[in-house]
Amino acid sequence: MKQLWNEIQPVDRYFVTSNGILHEYDRKVISLLYQPLIGVHCFSLYTTLWNEMNENQLWSDEWTHYHLMNFLSLNLRDIYEARLKLEGIGLLKTYVKNENDDRIFIYELQPPLSPAQFFTDGILNVFLYKQLGKQHFLRLKKLFTDNAIEKEEFQEVTRSFQDVFLSSSGEYSLLDYEALEASKVEEQMQFHHRNTAEEIKIVEADFDFELFLSGLKGFIHPQKEITAQVKEAIYKLAFLYQINAIEMQNIFLSALNAEQSIDIEALRKASRDWYQLEHGNDLPKLMDRLQPLKDRTSIGNGDSREDKLIHYLETTSPRQLLIDISDGVSPSKGDLQAIEEIMFQQKLSPGVVNVLIQYVLLKTDMKLTKNYMEKIASHWARKKVKTVKEAMELAKNEHRQYQQWADNKDKPKNTKKNPIRTEKLPDWFTEKDETQSNPNTGSPSAETLEEKRKRLESIQKKYKK
Repeated sequence: MKQLWNEIQPVDRYFVTSNGILHEYDRKVISLLYQPLIGVHCFSLYTTLWNEMNENQLWSDEWTHYHLMNFLSLNLRDIYEARLKLEGIGLLKTYVKNENDDRIFIYELQPPLSPAQFFTDGILNVFLYKQLGKQHFLRLKKLFTDNAIEKEEFQEVTRSFQDVFLSSSGEYSLLDYEALEASKVEEQMQFHHRNTAEEIKIVEADFDFELFLSGLKGFIHPQKEITAQVKEAIYKLAFLYQINAIEMQNIFLSALNAEQSIDIEALRKASRDWYQLEHGNDLPKLMDRLQPLKDRTSIGNGDSREDKLIHYLETTSPRQLLIDISDGVSPSKGDLQAIEEIMFQQKLSPGVVNVLIQYVLLKTDMKLTKNYMEKIASHWARKKVKTVKEAMELAKNEHRQYQQWADNKDKPKNTKKNPIRTEKLPDWFTEKDETQSNPNTGSPSAETLEEKRKRLESIQKKYKK
């Protein structure tokens, strides 16, 4: 809890404001389109903050987070995690100010995307389709659509302003000046307004755009065809379907029309077809993320067991790792949600999360214990761990501390001692680490070590296949 209490405390005060007037229709959009993606806690937090603002006003009264905990019947960690999800999906912006020993937050509610923006977003609509399935998704889309009016056969007869109204004086009078001055807003005040929702922005660092362009020379004129809109679409599709620069070159070229120009809708379809071909006609989930290129250290042709394992962890999503460990069985929704929350909350890269998964599974009898994972993940986040190798080294160095955390968690309330068990460790631990165990427990048996080796070897074989 240490990091959480550094981020937020029950006594911290907050105000609620909104980036423009929110309409009742927004509540329907958030409830039906956003809630399946973010969950009921996020929806409750957003609507509660919204209701705390006075009607037709842009600011609320001052409250404390202790009030939120009582009102929502949630602990502070649940509220904090819900806040982060709202920020990530574009429904909330958070500001903080330290004032003496007090901390004050401003929670600025953001309007949701319009239904037209949401269903053409390219990311949120795909995740919603995956979450709900085709039938429910189409039913939702029908709720937000209506018959289009065919106006082509009609002639517009609308009158302009000057056709209807006539100014009584053509001269600029003192009264005009007074009206203009009276219309100005005083300092630190603003008019009620309605802002357009911001679309989801994808960080560009994970996609090598220069490498992508280098493979298109001789096929297109980059300055002409790669517009800002096309570039944004490429970044979104690369993130959504985990397409690297080389693969995107072929997909991009296949989407060119006869005039050698690009159609964004054709590019989306080509990217989706490529993903479904690679992943058995499936659609992506939020967990299908890989280690960013800038944080990879392996070159893919190392000879040692550790080099091969690092390369595997850097080029495999956390979801696929769980599938490989379970011999092809899909992981439970609870396990995926727990890992996704850790990735989101602690901002750990997918490769680092893979090391965390492997370490925790082998230390907790193949169970993903969420609290134990969160504690280690929080430590790694404070240490700013970015690469797989850094995560492995830190796990080796802090193994004794992590062992104490696990023992304290499993320690019963009574005084009766449990028999000490011999725990498995990932193969990337050195022999020195294995021999430093408690002398009373004895060293791991040859059979136990062989089981560990077989487990990782089977994972690596699946990856090579």
